[in-house]
Amino acid sequence: MSSDKSAATYLHCPKCKERYDLRQVINLCKCGSPLLVAYDLMLAAQMMPREQLRSRLPTMWKYREVLPVQDDVNVVSLDEGGTPLLPSRRIGTVRRFPGLYFKDESVNPTGSFKARGLAMAVSRAKELGVGRVIIPTAGNAGSALAAYAALAGMKCHIVMPKETPTPFLVDCRYHGATIELVDGTIADCGRVVADKCSREDWFSFATLKEPYRIEGKKTMGYELAEQFEFELPDIIIYPTGGGTGLIGMWKAFAEMETMGWLTGAKPRMISVQCRGCAPIVRAFEQGKASAEPWDNPQTVAAGLRVPAAVGDFLILQAVRESGGAAVAVSEEDMLKATFELASKEGVFAAPEAGAALAAFHNLLEAGYLHGNEKVVVFLTGSGYKYLDTLEKALNSL
Repeated sequence: MSSDKSAATYLHCPKCKERYDLRQVINLCKCGSPLLVAYDLMLAAQMMPREQLRSRLPTMWKYREVLPVQDDVNVVSLDEGGTPLLPSRRIGTVRRFPGLYFKDESVNPTGSFKARGLAMAVSRAKELGVGRVIIPTAGNAGSALAAYAALAGMKCHIVMPKETPTPFLVDCRYHGATIELVDGTIADCGRVVADKCSREDWFSFATLKEPYRIEGKKTMGYELAEQFEFELPDIIIYPTGGGTGLIGMWKAFAEMETMGWLTGAKPRMISVQCRGCAPIVRAFEQGKASAEPWDNPQTVAAGLRVPAAVGDFLILQAVRESGGAAVAVSEEDMLKATFELASKEGVFAAPEAGAALAAFHNLLEAGYLHGNEKVVVFLTGSGYKYLDTLEKALNSL
């Protein structure tokens, strides 16, 4: 980890442009929008020359100057980040697509990309003196928060839907978190969290309802740029629930562009959802700037069963600015692609990853992809958290 100080300057609202002090303990802007961290990027570029990155430890903290933690003593880390970029060994050959890659986030601590965001959020919470943290989650974010809160010595309360796969519940309990199960979706869990925060001394880590999870997630973009020698791929295919990862990467690309790090164009961003819960896809197709909540969301991919995202307008903005698209895949195609990842590429990934690979197949068959692009499919989590769900799916494959 670099000992240089962060180049973070303030928090700002992408909607109303209000600014806030970094020392303030805060969730959303007064207008209700998510808040983002601003940096002195020219200073960051001076403190963090691109050519020095290879000499730093291979975790997300190597990008220390464009991360918000002010003092290294507050960093709460299990060495998250530094995940592999895997060229497709078999699927790309069969599809005659030599430029197919997988970014495997399943090897992160706690088994998913959520480790990045929650490590950052817990580190900043520690720095700001927060000691009691709470989150609504469909699974992986709860696992990550439970682990990092345990490491930081914080009290942790996790609110999950009753249908959350058992491995997530066991994981969180072993980390010492208190679990509350709720009838309904993650949106219902969010209402429980909001109520508890209004009555008790809890700080909410709900997706994009605090400014720092996105800063951890954006390191996926920095890593991807470094792994491609700062000439980014043509297309990124990303499974989208709350959308923090997609928004974070788009923020990272803009920061690197300002610092003069990038060669060539930024990628087209493809947001992937399941047909049983596709509010972003519907809004994209209808040309809307924000998404209406999805009634009766249905999918076994818990991370994609998000009927409404507070950052919907930021997801849609990133997709459109990039010239990308939002696509929905069937449950059957998602599960077949999850099986395909394991049986052909050796990666036992979560159904969300299967959704992203299914979208690749669909886009190729629809003529959106031509075979000469560099495409990165994000594998956001491990299949081991979904053992009961994936075991049942085997009978239909």
